[in-house]
Amino acid sequence: MKRPNRLCLVLGDQLSFNLASLQCLDAQRDTVLMVEVMEEARHVPHHPQKIVLILSAMRHFAAALRERGFNVQYVSLVDPDNSGSVPGELVRWQALLQPAEIHITECGDWRLEQSLRACGLAIQWHSDRRFLCTRDEFANWAKGKKQLRMEFFYREMRRKSGLLLNGDGTPVGGAWNFDAQNRKPLPKGLKPPLPTRFTPDAITQEVLALVAQNFSSHYGSLDKYDYPVTHAEAQVLWAFFLDWGLAAFGDYQDAMASDEPFLFHARISAALNIGLLDLHQLCSDVASAYWSGSIPLNAAEGFIRQLIGWREYVRGVYWLKMPDYAHSNRFGNTRSLPAFYWTGDTKMNCMRQAINQSLQHAYAHHIQRLMVTGNFALLAGIAPSQICEWYLAIYMDAFDWVELPNTLGMVMHADGGYLGSKPYCASGQYIKRMSDYCRGCAYKVSESTSEDACPFNALYWHFLMRHRDLLLSNQRMSMIYKNLARMPESKQEALWLRGQDLLAKLEAGEPP
Repeated sequence: MKRPNRLCLVLGDQLSFNLASLQCLDAQRDTVLMVEVMEEARHVPHHPQKIVLILSAMRHFAAALRERGFNVQYVSLVDPDNSGSVPGELVRWQALLQPAEIHITECGDWRLEQSLRACGLAIQWHSDRRFLCTRDEFANWAKGKKQLRMEFFYREMRRKSGLLLNGDGTPVGGAWNFDAQNRKPLPKGLKPPLPTRFTPDAITQEVLALVAQNFSSHYGSLDKYDYPVTHAEAQVLWAFFLDWGLAAFGDYQDAMASDEPFLFHARISAALNIGLLDLHQLCSDVASAYWSGSIPLNAAEGFIRQLIGWREYVRGVYWLKMPDYAHSNRFGNTRSLPAFYWTGDTKMNCMRQAINQSLQHAYAHHIQRLMVTGNFALLAGIAPSQICEWYLAIYMDAFDWVELPNTLGMVMHADGGYLGSKPYCASGQYIKRMSDYCRGCAYKVSESTSEDACPFNALYWHFLMRHRDLLLSNQRMSMIYKNLARMPESKQEALWLRGQDLLAKLEAGEPP
């Protein structure tokens, strides 16, 4: 009996040859549909480099599928028949091709998946096997738990994957987590490797021109675009990190340095999130590097924890708790995101460094996001939805499933501690310890209440004071509140007044 013909929709973050929905196709009879649409490019003002990455990678992937014999229908952004949305294009092509079946792999965005499920077509959905943990597996693990903890989930993923385990199932090195060894500042004189760069080919050049013409109002520069757009280029980037970055990644993954945006970081998260790299291969390569003796255990474990621990954990939380999760606002924050987040126009050197490199490269590493731009948003009481939109828009690797839990739960603690056990808040002393930013700053990190005092210092204590009732019972915050209680009332009042003044200036549109 002849099998019915099938239409498979492949999204811009699903550029994997082993995508579940592609596996069921007959290249000679079935059709792959790929579409560039304005709705996905503009539902937040995505960084132009991010749009270039996705569109160029999509076009290269479509060409690679055709070379493998697949029939690909590709809709460009400026096609006059383009309906402007993914569901609209799926409905249009279903009418044109009349396939008996439509196949799609799970989306990475709740909004998009719901719009596809509501488009009126019968769709056969496939689990996204590019992840180690399925949505259902995570839901079963989380069932009955009032609070989740990544550390315990991570141990389950280590057991499931078999990574860095002894023969008896115990963790190599006698511990599951070596994070305490991964918090060193960059030593003076240590230079990170120069990053691998990729010259845009003809396809990417065409996309660069398209994006420059259609998204000129979006914040971020196109000048420094140098990201991989094919599986082969992504492998080159990964191989470079294995050779030159991974050994030092563990020690210095939390470090920050002026005018050094990449340090020893891999910069592979965007390629991984859109399907140009494979999670299982990355983990296997890192484990092999450890077993061969070329990298220390803290580097191998720290990198693998980011991949099968934190990355899988936040995805699980996202699909378990959406859509209500997106509206969490534990602290009741209402303050608008300051305009300088989009321009870098601030005297705070740490914020200027992190924001400007984000505008230039669509990139900042996790500590810059969490403890600089995120820390400021938390202490300043920014509305969670606004800072979430900023992270989703500005970063190359930001997709809703990974960005929202990280920002809402970890950065803003807006879920009340469901994802993480405590707010990641800090004064300027943390930034001084982990970077050289304070040496080039107009403010004094050693001061707290004067006009030229580091804004982080007073805002930190102001945050703790104004949310005392919500945080005092948190065991991980008890020592901090004991320190606050021992502080003279005159010092507490001075910190409160300095914090009030800083927040009032933010309200007035005056950048710090």
